[in-house]
Amino acid sequence: MKSNELFRASGVMALGTIISRITGFIRGVLLVAVLGTTLLADTYNVANTMPNILYNLLVGGALTAIFIPQLVRSFDHEDGGDSFASRLITTISLILIALVTLGMFFAPALVRLYAPEFFTPGFEVEKDIAIAFTRYCLPQIFFLGLFTMLGQVANARGSFGPLMWAPIANNLVGIVLFAGFLIFSPGVNLANITSQQVQILGWGTTLAVVVQALVLVPVVKKLGIKIRPRFGVHGLGKSFNLAGWTLIYILISQLGYLVTVNVATSAAVRSAQEGITDGVGYTPYTFAYFVMLLPYSIVTISIITAILPHISKLALDGKPEEVKSQLIRAIRLVGVITIPSAVAFLLFGPLITEVIFMGIPIGDARYIGYVLSALSFGLVAFSINLILIRGFNAFEDTKTQVLSILIINIVSVGLSYFFLYFLENQWVTVGLGVAFSISYLVGLWVTLALLKKHIGPLKLREFAGQHLRLFVAAFLVMLPLFAIVEYISWSGFELTPIQRAGELLLVMIVAFISFIFAGKAVGVQEISMIRHLGSSITRRKSGLE
Repeated sequence: MKSNELFRASGVMALGTIISRITGFIRGVLLVAVLGTTLLADTYNVANTMPNILYNLLVGGALTAIFIPQLVRSFDHEDGGDSFASRLITTISLILIALVTLGMFFAPALVRLYAPEFFTPGFEVEKDIAIAFTRYCLPQIFFLGLFTMLGQVANARGSFGPLMWAPIANNLVGIVLFAGFLIFSPGVNLANITSQQVQILGWGTTLAVVVQALVLVPVVKKLGIKIRPRFGVHGLGKSFNLAGWTLIYILISQLGYLVTVNVATSAAVRSAQEGITDGVGYTPYTFAYFVMLLPYSIVTISIITAILPHISKLALDGKPEEVKSQLIRAIRLVGVITIPSAVAFLLFGPLITEVIFMGIPIGDARYIGYVLSALSFGLVAFSINLILIRGFNAFEDTKTQVLSILIINIVSVGLSYFFLYFLENQWVTVGLGVAFSISYLVGLWVTLALLKKHIGPLKLREFAGQHLRLFVAAFLVMLPLFAIVEYISWSGFELTPIQRAGELLLVMIVAFISFIFAGKAVGVQEISMIRHLGSSITRRKSGLE
């Protein structure tokens, strides 16, 4: 894939992802408006995160890593891979149903595992609500699996868009749910929320995931893929062998995330005991992470999804140098978006979150911005690392990448506990953002070193020079804007929320236009690819209309 071809292929997905992120943003803002960023929000967010954690831990990561390469190989079978896909989907579906059943039974233990501070005397209400939310949300596991499997089948057949468009349906259901809550049940909190309201929030959130999965059923049928229940594991031996190492990879990753949730909720409970309620806890981290992932989701995932079937075929054909070339091209293209985004998050984090979450107290919104600034250091390394991991997947090497994620999580866990014990409670969540960033900066070096066994040495200089020029261009453009924004703030000018939104919009427009010219001035050829991506998205939009 050439650079412009890669951007055109990802343009369809990028448009879907942009709309998905816009609707997801609206959903997130409404959620914050309903639950705030206090312990009630933590009970919901911990519970709603649980299905994703368990799914990724036991099934999801393995599917993502092995499904496309194995499906590509199964296309050479007499039935075009229908039997293989049917057996794998049937087997995984049975595993998911069993997982949901066990999870519902062990919900209290799961909450104790991820948020032990909720079991502190005096926090019984938080504990009970978290357990209830968890039981209502756990059925999502099955439908997350169905969504992934159907989406990956479509991807393997070259249909990339639907997987990126389906989450829009999820978000629309969530928007209706939370908007309805604001209209009919405003001002809910730990003291007045009813069991019926908890049920509506929990089951409504699960319904959104159900809709997201079911919209892919007609897509798969249209592609001519015949998925029928097929029991037995005949022909799946290699898939499950590959999945074994992937499960270890995901286990390590989720253990690291377990520590993040534990540390964040511990900081929230300790802060509440000290009378501090502004911002602290798991919810601010969740929303800062959501904002940080916007450029990553729009561009990085779109490019990776487009490139994985291609590099899997190159690896199968014994062309490691071409795989290496594709990975480098993807890294350079992604950097055009993630680097200026990281600089913007670093400098304008509080301003961004004050505008996005203007419906909540300004102290809570600004705190999310501090966490966003801390996370910004790791955005570029995080994106590069994910691209490199797909290189391992193309060669069906799920074993070697385990060492990379192990080191990343050792660094993250160590720093998380360091910050828990040595930072003041109200700054622990910001410390978690720093821990994330440092861990992926370290992990990038490890992953680069490990991947050379398949594609030869992949030197930093093959993309570091371009990335450095992008950083220079971004800082040259944004530092003067940052100085102006800070001057306005220090001068005592009190801006209304609408004026702050206008200020941010003006900064974004000036920064974007200036960055294009600055990037070209410092010799970054890939800057022109933004135009290709925009053209692809525009053409796709016109086609939809």
